[in-house]
Amino acid sequence: MGAFDILTELPKNVGPITGLRFVMHPVADAALGGWGFGPSKGAPARAPAAKKKSAEKMESPAEPAQKGSFKLTAVAASVDAVPGDQVNLHKLEKISRVTSSSWEPQNPAVGVLDPRNDSGWSPDLASVGPVHLTATLARPIDPSATPHLTVQLNFGAGKAYIAGLIEVCAITGADDGTDLSTEVIAALKTPKVQRTAEQVASLWRECAATGPELQRDRVALENLRERLDALTEPFTTMVMEVAAKPRDTFILNRGDYAQPTEKVSAGTPSALPPLPAGAPANRLGLAQWTVMKDNPLTARVAVNRLWKLFFGTGIVGTPADFGSQGEWPSHPDLLDWLAVDFVDHGWDVKYLVRQIVMSAAYRQSSAASAELLERDPQNRLLARGPRFRLPAEFVRDNALAVSGLLVPRIGGPSVNPYTPGDLWREVSHYGSSPATAQTFVQDHGEKLYRRSLYTYWKRTAPPPSMMAFDAPNREVCTVARGNTTTPLQALVTLNDPQFIEASRAFAERVLVESGDDTTRLRWAFAECVSRPPKEKELAVILAALKRERESYAKNEPAARALLSVGESPRNEKLLTVEHAAWTQIASTLFNLSETITRN
Repeated sequence: MGAFDILTELPKNVGPITGLRFVMHPVADAALGGWGFGPSKGAPARAPAAKKKSAEKMESPAEPAQKGSFKLTAVAASVDAVPGDQVNLHKLEKISRVTSSSWEPQNPAVGVLDPRNDSGWSPDLASVGPVHLTATLARPIDPSATPHLTVQLNFGAGKAYIAGLIEVCAITGADDGTDLSTEVIAALKTPKVQRTAEQVASLWRECAATGPELQRDRVALENLRERLDALTEPFTTMVMEVAAKPRDTFILNRGDYAQPTEKVSAGTPSALPPLPAGAPANRLGLAQWTVMKDNPLTARVAVNRLWKLFFGTGIVGTPADFGSQGEWPSHPDLLDWLAVDFVDHGWDVKYLVRQIVMSAAYRQSSAASAELLERDPQNRLLARGPRFRLPAEFVRDNALAVSGLLVPRIGGPSVNPYTPGDLWREVSHYGSSPATAQTFVQDHGEKLYRRSLYTYWKRTAPPPSMMAFDAPNREVCTVARGNTTTPLQALVTLNDPQFIEASRAFAERVLVESGDDTTRLRWAFAECVSRPPKEKELAVILAALKRERESYAKNEPAARALLSVGESPRNEKLLTVEHAAWTQIASTLFNLSETITRN
């Protein structure tokens, strides 16, 4: 089990290389009796002397040989003008198709395209002699420009070691192999009028399982099955385990576990109320104490954090510190009233949110005079409405909602939307441990458009688009996020596939609206920023629309390339040039400061 890098130089004076073939030669060892990999305890590659010794043992084996196999779980390749010591994760060649000379039904060749360890390719044990897997590259390689090839083969399932020969062959032309089973090939070779009912059924099963026309339906069906399982099947969740006899706890001298001093027991800070009468001195008692009416802290902290969500700054400006070192409340009576009202209504968060957003303070205009800005730049006096940039998750969700792509359904497992490259491999290495041997695999279908709340976070490699908008990496607890404005944020909203696709979908919504360009622009502007455009703004956008139409009319391939971004289906009834021009206008609206700012 592990990953192996193969470094080689491509043959010169050949045509473009369209693919790579990996030939696994049988091992010369009767004790293994398989191909290039066999069961063992992770021993390293054998030296020639060890191979010779094994060959001598083949003359009279003590026990009958048991044929071994392997599972190739992922293939990665990169080429460069200079040699490298490992595969370059930033220059990975995309593989469009894989075939093999032999495979087990449960482990076909296509399994290597999913880099996770639970899928992969294993040859059929009944095969004799060398077996091979052929990977067709999405773009041909020019060996004269990039002669140095690095290949990484990951054997992420089972225990194995290199025992035979792995041969890497460069291919020019088209792959003559197939990924169809022998049953399907036999059915295709049989004249249509002579096919049995079982042969016809096998062809339809193959079409349903692999036909590109049904790919979107297969993804939707798989997502629906997962949703059904999440709603109806039992699942595990993290729970605590309480020791039958809790261990003693001591104050440690200078924090050294080897120097315990005074023995202590569970309790609450003297500045706060004691545990409720009859509450146990454990986690249950702590939970009861946290939400009891006499505790002045919990409700105020909760109210303050929700206030900060809507106003940008809490009533207490230091939401992570309500102690003596923290900031004094700007409106202490308001904080007290909201906290008591919150508890009296059963800690109902929706009720509290409704109270805040319906208040006169929240519904004010965010416009302010120069004098007011100078006197109260942070709006701590609440003399105007809040104005601040949306949090990272809201920036993405807002674009999806305006475009019509957002899936607002509540609950369900985490999802992996668009992410540049495979960033997880930068921090997770194949075979290091089950916890870190991970690779990012993008989801498809409706999972791409779920709210950002459900985006899967890898603590050491958070979603880059959210990091650009100041989302924390979650390596430490963060109560208050920073709020910056950088050029990198514009690169996200202008180039991230999620935002380009949202612009395309929003353009479709605009184009189905009736009216002329001006009418449509007024509608689109109001959808984005909740106000009609000013005449100067309208003139600028109309000029931009005219410019984009002329540009794409001269370069229709560029228009098609723009409209191909994203996996959501495009409305093919719309004219390509017109759709692309409006997509750019939609992108412009998404990049307005007002669009990503709470005004």
